This record gives sequence, C-alpha cells and structure tokens, in this order.
Amino acid sequence: MNSKRFITAVAAGAAVVMGLSACGGGSSSNGGGSGGSGGTNTPAFNAALNSVFNPSDKKGGTIRVANAGTWDSLDPGETYYGYSWNFIRLYTRSLVMFKPAAGNGSSELVPDLAESLGQPSDGGKTWTYKLRKGIKFEDGSAVTSKDVKYAVLRSTDKVTFPNGPAYFEGYLNLPAGYKGPFKTPDINTDSAIQTPDDQTIVFHLKQAFGGFDYFAQMPQTAPVPQAKDTGAKYKEHVVATGPYKFAKNEIDKGFTLVRNDQWDQSTDPNRKALPDEYDVSMNVNADDIDNRVINGDLDIDVTGTGVQPASLSRVLGDPALKANADNPSAARTWYTSINPTVPPLDNKACREAVEYATDRTAYQTAYGGAFSGGDIGTTLLPPQIPGATNFNLYPAGPDNKGDVDKAKQKLQECGQPNGFETNISYRAERPKEKAAAEALQQALQRAGIKLTLKAFPQGDYFSQFAGNPPYVKANKLGLVLNGWQADWPDGFGFLSQIVDSRVIRETGGSSNTSVRIPEVDKMLDDAIGETDKAKREADWGAIDKRVMEEAVVLPGVHAKALLVRPKKLTNVFVSQAFGQYDYLSLGVA
Repeated sequence: MNSKRFITAVAAGAAVVMGLSACGGGSSSNGGGSGGSGGTNTPAFNAALNSVFNPSDKKGGTIRVANAGTWDSLDPGETYYGYSWNFIRLYTRSLVMFKPAAGNGSSELVPDLAESLGQPSDGGKTWTYKLRKGIKFEDGSAVTSKDVKYAVLRSTDKVTFPNGPAYFEGYLNLPAGYKGPFKTPDINTDSAIQTPDDQTIVFHLKQAFGGFDYFAQMPQTAPVPQAKDTGAKYKEHVVATGPYKFAKNEIDKGFTLVRNDQWDQSTDPNRKALPDEYDVSMNVNADDIDNRVINGDLDIDVTGTGVQPASLSRVLGDPALKANADNPSAARTWYTSINPTVPPLDNKACREAVEYATDRTAYQTAYGGAFSGGDIGTTLLPPQIPGATNFNLYPAGPDNKGDVDKAKQKLQECGQPNGFETNISYRAERPKEKAAAEALQQALQRAGIKLTLKAFPQGDYFSQFAGNPPYVKANKLGLVLNGWQADWPDGFGFLSQIVDSRVIRETGGSSNTSVRIPEVDKMLDDAIGETDKAKREADWGAIDKRVMEEAVVLPGVHAKALLVRPKKLTNVFVSQAFGQYDYLSLGVA
C-alpha cells in the first residue's frame, strides 16, 4: 500500500496459495485492544515497541490529531494509505481485522464484523462469513450481509473511486462487463458474492486464494447502506459502524469524531473506545507537527512515518525525549519510480544511467539516515518479506555515492551523451520526499541529467498526478517519489499492487506507476499458483530481480521510523500490522 500492513501467511492445500491455517476456524480476539504483552509506565526508548506503554481503561477526553497533508479519502471503498487503514477502524468495521495488541499479537487476524475468520470451501475458491448479530449503523438500522456485498461491489468502480486496492475486481468471479453498481446496476453479481440471508456472505473467486482473510480485513468490506450512498461524495459523511461517527467533516481541512451511540460494546470484542472525541486537522506543516507533539500540544502525527530530519537530532540528543520515542521498522520501501512512458526513459540504458548516478547515501540521509530513515536498499522487496534476496544490479561505488562514469557510459548507449532533462514529483507535505528529490537532483546533475522538481498534494498524488498515466506522460514525470508497505508480509502482499501492469488505471489512482512488464505479470500468476512454500518464496525474489533488470524502480531505503510517544495518552504501542502506533487502542490520561 502507499505505506501499509502485514501478517504472516503460509501455504496449504492443493491450489491454495496463502495458508488456510491463517484462515477459517473460529478464533476470536482476546478482547479490548491491548492485552497479551504486559505494560509499563516507565519512559524508555522503544518502551512501546513490543509492550503497552501507560496502560489504562480510563474513558473520556479528546485526542488531537494532525496530518501534514490530506487523506486520499475517508471513504472505506477508496482509501489506500496505511495510516488511513489504521485510523478508519475508529468509524468503520470490516469483516476481519488485525488484532489490536502489542508485539506479535498485532500480526494476527481476528474476526470483526464476522463471527469467525472465513470458512473456505471448493479448494479455497469459495469463502463464507457469518456476521455478528446486533451490529447497527449510526442511524440505528441493522447491518446486513447485503450492505457488505454492496460495499465491496462499489469499490470495484475505479472511475468513481480511483484510490484503493484492486484485489476484489481481480479475484472475484464478477460477470463480464461489470463496472460497479452505479454504471451496471442490473447485472446479477451472485457469481461473485451471494447473500443467502442477512447474516451470511459468500465470496466466489476465479481461482483459489488461501489468504482471502487478508482481503476481508481491507476497509472495502466495511458495510455501506446503498440508500445513503452518495458515490464520490460519500467521503463527506461515511455512515459509521464503529464506536465513533463524524460530527463535523470539512474536506481537506479537518474533521471531528464523536461517540456513536448505536455502537454496542457487546458486539465488538476488539475495541475499548476510550476517548470521547478525536479532533483531526489537515494541511499542518510537518515540522510544526513534530514540535507540537514533542511539546505535548498535539497527540498524534497520523501519517506515522516518523519525525522530520529537523527534529531528529533534537529527539536523539535529549535523553528525556529519546526515552519517549520508539524506532519501529516496517515492511516498507521508500523508492522512486522510473517511468518508461516518458522519453528518453523509454530507453532502458537511460533508466540505468539514473540507477548508477544516484547517491544512495544522500537518499538515505534525506529520509533521516540509517537510524530513522532505514537501510540503503538495492532491491524493491524489504528484508522482512519471505523470499527477499540481497542483490545489487547497479553498484553505486565503494562509498555508495554513485558511479558517475558508469552513468555516463549508459547515457552514451541510449543516445543522450550530454544528458537529458525530465521532471521528478514528490508529495508537497512531506519534507523527506522533497529532500530525496533534491538529493537525486544533485546526484544526477553530475552525469548531465537535469531534474526539475514538481510538488503535488498528498491526497490526490496518485489519483490525479503521479498515479495518473496520461498526466505522467503529458507532464514528463520521468521520476516519481513513491513508497510502499506490504498489505501483508508475503511477496504477493507486497508486490502485486506495484509491479503488476494490470493494476495500472488510465483514469488515475494507480499504485503501480512504472512497471509494465508482461513477463512479470505471468510470473506473479505462476507464483500465486505455486503450492510449494519454498518455491513460491523464491518466485518473489525472482520477480523482484526481473523488475530491477528493467530499471523501472530505483530503491531508496528499507524503512524505519522514529516516532515520538504522545505524552498525554494511554495504551500506546506499536502495531506491527501498521508499523505505527495503534490508533484504535489509545486513551487519554
């Protein structure tokens, strides 16, 4: 995802790919959000990494949240930022969710709307869920399986909802010509999803997928009442099923969540719902957010990517501040897409010139250095993903500052001996991305490649600009600053949405912005059908290498983040599923 989540998956069964052992059965959460790993009230570096800091069941108070940019969408059907998937659990409920628990517990999938994890049949091509009884929308109407079916189907309309993952439209056995409930309302979709009664929903897939519970945890399964769906405007007032609802929502400015009086704790073993309110501000300067969190005037930097370089030395250099910080790693890679649709980068040798000329240490420094930025990456797959291999097709010299001579040789090969000009995009609200773009600008200039920086808003970055192929080509966005966190920590969960050319949408919202390799598409299909775990994991590494051979991705760093622990909050812990603090479990001291 554009910074996402993860959980362990294993193979089992004949045509089944991710383990049925992680799906099916009747396990449930042990309830309430923060159990299982103890807790502490003593400030210490990484105190919230694997246990709960300042545990409490005290209710009341307001949590103050800021976002340096804007949401891609508050609509569960079209959001794909990791922080949004973390936060959206406050006002929606999906069929399945990651357990809100410290340490390894947060890597476990547990039922949410559903009574249990999915029940597979037909060799993993059919998945059945039973909804808990008594769950209501904020208006008091009962949530039914039809509301879940409608929510999933509407999310497949990528013209109306350009953001969001494309798993459902890729794997559900949808009828030919189906374009969502708005454009094709009369097409029968029972071949893909059936609702035999108000509590039962049955998904039918085109091919077996043993990890379907990972699909079921996505916000796209959060129910939407069809009668209240306003299409692209639904994000202005999402009808809540979680413990909070919108009291105010000023799009791209801020919103307030207050208690949803129709939420029933007895139907929800996963949420404590401690605060009375969440106040969220958007378009707040990133450095100001750091200062306010450090000073205690703000509780949460919702994007969860860590303090900016300007605050790094301040936090690490002050023992008291460092004792209130955590340094999680994530299955995430910060990278740059190299677009082969933008000349002269349609020539492989020109793309290779970019790879060789890059100062990898400067790229790492832009993200905060080894401590809070991450390790220098030469591969797309981060090391946490099973099957990841360590290789380097474009050595950057003994000091990792770039091989300018090799870059110039490649420019000769691609017919650009004097270099060329192109544009590089980044998210305007993210100082680290701007710094990385500037580092690339300086490094590539040594080989004669001139970059012009282009900043775009975070909320529309993929739907309108960097993920919109016609815009990319017309505006010569040869390089695109990007980042991706696994939807779950498996090669498919990391790679499928960023290297499969079939997820590229000409209407915008593409998470894959540069990889258009038919051979890779086939390799993905072959890997997902491989039942031997070791062979399948080796396939993911082979796909990574094949992508890198085409030089359409420039890896930057395999991510870490330095998070400042909120001073006034309770139940603070890092969710391994998100690589951030778990926003669902927080309380106010």
